[in-house]
Order: sequence, then structure tokens, then C-alpha cells
Amino acid sequence: MNAVWRAARAAVRRRRVQTFVIGLVVLCSTTTVLLALALLDAASGPFEKAHARQRGAHVVASFDTGRVSPEQLARTAGRPGVEASAGPFGQAVVNVPDGWLWTAGGTLSVVGRADPGGPVDRIELLEGHWATAPGEIVVNWPSQGSPGPELLGTTLDSPGGPKLTVVGFAADMSKSASAWVTPGQMAAMHPVSAQMLYRFTDASSGSRLDAALAVVTADLPGGSLTGAQDYFTLKAAFSALADSYLPFITFFGVLGLLVSCLIVGNVVSGAVVSGYRHIGVLKAVGFTPNQVVGVYLTMVCLPAAVGCVLGTLAGNALAGPILKVAFSGIETGRASVGAYGTWVSVVCLAGMPALVLLSALAPALRAHRLPAARAISAAGAPRTGRGRRVQRLLGGSRLPRSVSLGLGQPFARPARTLLTLSAIVLGVTTVTLATGLTGTMLAYADAGRDGGTRIQVSAGGPGNGRTPPTLTDPQIEDRLRALPGTAGVRARALSQAHLAGQAQTVFADFYRGDASRDASRIVRGRAPRAEGEVVAGPAFLTQRGLAVGDRTTLELHGRQAPVVVVGELIEGNAQALEASWPTLLKLAPDLRATEYTVRLAPGTDARAHAEAVEAIDPGLRARVPDTSNAGTTTVVTFSTVFTVLLTVVASLGVFNTVLLNTRERRRDLGMLKSIGMTPRQVVVMTVTSVAGLGAVGGLLGIPLGMVAHRLVVDHVGVVSFPEAMKDVWHAPQLAFLLLAGVVIAVLGALVPARSAARATIATVLHTE
Repeated sequence: MNAVWRAARAAVRRRRVQTFVIGLVVLCSTTTVLLALALLDAASGPFEKAHARQRGAHVVASFDTGRVSPEQLARTAGRPGVEASAGPFGQAVVNVPDGWLWTAGGTLSVVGRADPGGPVDRIELLEGHWATAPGEIVVNWPSQGSPGPELLGTTLDSPGGPKLTVVGFAADMSKSASAWVTPGQMAAMHPVSAQMLYRFTDASSGSRLDAALAVVTADLPGGSLTGAQDYFTLKAAFSALADSYLPFITFFGVLGLLVSCLIVGNVVSGAVVSGYRHIGVLKAVGFTPNQVVGVYLTMVCLPAAVGCVLGTLAGNALAGPILKVAFSGIETGRASVGAYGTWVSVVCLAGMPALVLLSALAPALRAHRLPAARAISAAGAPRTGRGRRVQRLLGGSRLPRSVSLGLGQPFARPARTLLTLSAIVLGVTTVTLATGLTGTMLAYADAGRDGGTRIQVSAGGPGNGRTPPTLTDPQIEDRLRALPGTAGVRARALSQAHLAGQAQTVFADFYRGDASRDASRIVRGRAPRAEGEVVAGPAFLTQRGLAVGDRTTLELHGRQAPVVVVGELIEGNAQALEASWPTLLKLAPDLRATEYTVRLAPGTDARAHAEAVEAIDPGLRARVPDTSNAGTTTVVTFSTVFTVLLTVVASLGVFNTVLLNTRERRRDLGMLKSIGMTPRQVVVMTVTSVAGLGAVGGLLGIPLGMVAHRLVVDHVGVVSFPEAMKDVWHAPQLAFLLLAGVVIAVLGALVPARSAARATIATVLHTE
């Protein structure tokens, strides 16, 4: 093994460029694969662990107590397939004022429960104690950490309801309620619905849970089940943003792995072919065939191991910021956001070198089979036979001799040419995919801006610690419209509401006024205008089983309104919907706007306009919002960086091929120079030998990149891109992409071509 190690180290020192190429491509691939695995693990592992630790419910079911009795619900615990159950618990909707515990106000789903334990949905107490007496309430804290003891003792004076005091904060992974009170307190609130929590023996899929719930409720009166929320819906909500990053990172990771295999195979194959004399000498001095294979495998393993370690470190460093963006703005409960297992790093550290070894094994076995005498004699023999027919055909054409000779060179080494072509194809595919993603994401970021600057105006109030406006809602809107430079004003009221049959509350945004952005934000259907019309993003609709045209009931402040989904937004909060102002007037006519969006006319000074807005009323605060989009920035930055790296790696793969070709053709180059070929013609011949491959690679890589782009943008769950944002390909852009393959090939060939051109005839023939 000592001899193998020394020979491998010597080979690494001789092939510095190839060593660098292998290390760089493995580094890039390891980084991307680690990010993809980290996202995949963080999107499921923490949620599942926290849900299992708290014995979370597989299904949270709501029932109409006017149709079914508590005794009937209790008997469902013995139905086939039920592993454990809890309930029935009375549940009611409580009205909360704006700003209570920093909430948007509206409604709160409250459940009567004697203790936080039990066989299903064990609630974790964060602060204070559980509600044990009338007038006490425990609030579900949705975020990581604890709110602290300072908020204990906060009172809730619900309009038309009891006065409740916050005695604790808790968290659960089932999202079965927004707050809990004692069963006695719940009885005094006269609930009209009850809740059952079920864990089933078969919870492998959403369809299995639906079937199990159907068995449980089969003997209950018709219409008694008013709604159900399953475990997979919560899991999808938890990982929605993270899942949206997975498609494009996975694609880049797969492309990186393929390029790694191609480059490694090309390097080892070239090292074997160009090192026949070296192989023969090694065998002649006593190296066994297995030891010779070990030399070549060790030669690629050294840079691969270094690249793998550096890539793992880089991936772990980048995983934190990317996971922070991927899990921003979601309710996490007791799940550790952004946490991923150490197995991710272990798989990368062990898997990438193993993949490199497998890629290098096939060409290395060629050295195993080669006899020593044949290897030594083949090293000095001229190459004959391969590609001669093509060379003769091209030689009879009117092409310049340097061009015809260059075009014929790839046919001399078809296997090496195929590997080089594959690397160029993957490079062009990467450039095409990144270009398409950038175009789509930039169009997405520009949606709704319509070229105008906007100012966000918030109205102060008790909920945010500022003085409430002295002017009424209509007066504020009139004053804003009257300011010079105002092109449009849109009012927004926000409230927590309740959807019929849903355990979780939702955020409802009600809009009035300037609708200039509506058309660009709707991907299906239309914007809400009349009473009872709502729109929502794809994540909200998917997680609640809704689609455009479906009907449901929205409850707010004790009033109900039937609503219909008239449109789907490009994107939106998974917990929020948007509704028309007439719908708000029916549900809560006294609710005033808390925010105004002022669209400015072209040329208006935004800062000066913001100061003029604040002068209208001391309760108004204006700001110029940051129009940057974190998701767009992350995708574009990652795509650009990885595209540059992968393009450089593909060029280095071409460099390796051309370098091997020029070394193998030393005798031919010397003879050509001796009969009058100039250095410039040598450069043209060498560059032409791969420029044709670059053009073919462009023709093959562009459609692959376009298909990959469509697959990525069609599988982003939190955004529903319209066709206009997907159709980013135009003739000039495609022409540029076609040249990308040629550019990759030429960049890789220039350095060895110039080196071959500078070599003198005497030097070349002397080495022979």
C-alpha cells in the first residue's frame, strides 16, 4: 500500500488541473446535495418528531351537537381502526378585540378541556398553569419559544361573552384550538359544536385517514360531522415554504452529481489512455493489476475527499440562512424549525467519495487488463485507424485545413468525445434552467407593481400602543386621496375569522378602493368585488380542500356569511384569505381599516409624501415598503452562483479533454508544424475540435433546460405561476443560449490550444 500511495501522490502532483477540476465539481455537488437533503429532512423530521412526542391527533373532527349527543360521540372511540381518542370537548368561537395579545382581532376558537394530558394531543404548557376555574383561559402560542410571564393576567373582555383572564400559554402540534377553558366554563358559553380527537392504527396517507374517519362516523346521524382537519394538512402547512425550494435545489443537485460522474470518468479515462507508458512501467517494476487500479482510484479519491469535506462545510454554513427563509412566517408549535439530522452530513461525507469511486472504477479497470509489454509499446506508437475516414471526407471539402482537421478530431476518441459532449449538455441545461428561473422569479417579483411607488400607512390604536386616529375611516381615506401626487388609495381591514368545519382560525383581509394590482395578482378566476366573494393563495386552498367556485361559510364576531371562492392568487399566506369590503360590512360593520396603501403618481417624492400623510393625523404612520422579495433573491442568487460554478466545471472538463488530445497528438502537431502550420492555425484547429461539440451541446441542452424549468415552476406549492410568467423564452434569448455551449467549449479549449501553439517543433519531436 505504501507504493500505491506514493504513486498516487505523484500522479496527483503531475495532474494538478485535473485534480482541481475533480475537487471543485465534488465541492459544488456536495454543497447542493446537502442543501436538498437538509431541506427535505427539516420539512418533515422536526414536525413528525414533535407530533409523535405530543401524541398529536391524526384527525381533529368537529360535530354539530344539535344532531349528535356526547354519548354517541364517546362511543366512536370503540370503532374499528381507532388506536386512541379524546373527547368529546365542547368548542365555541369567541370574539376578541383588535390588538389583544398582538393579534389582529376577530374570532378565537376555544375548546373546553379539563387537563392538558390524555391519550391524544398532549398539550405542552409553556407559561403559567392550566385553566382550573371559571374565568380562566390558556392561549395556544403558535411560535417557537415562550411569550414570557409578562402577559399572564391579560384579560379578554369578549363582546357578548364572558370575561376571561389568561393564566397560561401552551402549545400543541394538532392545532386543535386557539385557546382552552375548563369544561364548566365552556358549558356556560353554550357551545353548539363538539370536538373529537382521533389517532388511527393506519395513518399512512390522507386517503387512509379519510376512510378511517368514514368508518368512525358511519353510525352517526347524517350531517353531524361539520368538518375535519387531518395530520397531513398540518404537515403540509408546516413544510409548504420549504417544499417550494426543494424542486430547483434538487435539480441543481442532480445536475451536479451527473457532471461529477462525467468529469471523474473523463479524467480517469484520459489518465489511463495518456498514461500507457506509465502503466507499463508500473507493471514492469512489480505492481499488480489491482495495485495499478488502486493508484488511479486513489488519485481521484484525494481531491474528491477534500472537495467533499469543503462542500459539507459550505452546505452546513448555507443551510442555516436558507432554512430560515424557507420556514419564515409559519406556525411551528413545538417543532424545531430549521433543524436537520446529522445523517445529512454523514451521507454526503460517505456518499460523494463512494460515487466518485464508482465513476472512476470502469475506466480504471482498463488499466487492470492492459499487459505491460503492450502498454509500453503502445505509448510510442502512432495512432492509426480511428477517425481516418472522417478526416479524409473533411479534407476533400473547401474548409480551411485547420478547420477540417479540428472537426475530425472528436471522431478519433468517440468515448471521450461523448463524455465531453455530455458535460457541455449539462452545462447548457444548467444555464437554461437558471435563465428561465431568473426570468420567472423576476416577473413574479414585479407582479402588481404596475410601475408605481407605494406607501404603506398604518392607523394607530390600542392594539399597537399608539394613539388611535382622531379622524374616521372615510375621512382618512378622503384626506389621503386629496394629497397631491396620490394616484390611488386602498384600505385594508384585518381580522381573525373562522371557516365552517375548520379547527383553526384564519386571517381575513378585507379590501376597499384602488384595484390596480388585482389583475396581476390573480392567476385563476377574478378579484372579489361583491358581497360573499373571497380569493386565496394556492397553499390556503390546497390545505383546506378548496378550489375556485367552491362555497363555504365565514364566521366573524358571531355573524356568519356564505362565501364563494372566485379567484386564486399567484401566492398568499397559507393561513389567510382576501375578501371584498361588502363582506366585511355584513360580518362586522363597525370594523375600521387598519392600513392604507397609497399608490403614487410618477415623479412623486415618496419620502415627502410620507411626511405629508403623517401630518394628516397623529395616529397615522407612513413608510415606504421594501419591495424586495426574499424568495426571489434566494432563488436567483443560488441559481446564478451554482450556474457559474457548473459552467466553469464544464469548461474545465473540456479543458481536460483538449489537454489530453494535444498530449496524445504531440507527434502529429510536430509534423503539421514542420510542413508549415502556423501557431494561429494550431489554435484554430484545437478550438474547432470542441466548438462543434459546443454547438451540438447547445442544441441538446436547451430543450432539457426548458423541460427542467417547467417541472420546477409547476411544483412550487406556495406559488401558482401563470403561463405568462412561465413563458420566458424568446428568439434572442434562445440564440444566446445556443451560443452558451460554444462559449463553454471555447473557454475550456483556449489555454491548452495556446500551449500547443507555443510548443516548438524541436521540443515536440524531442519528447517523442
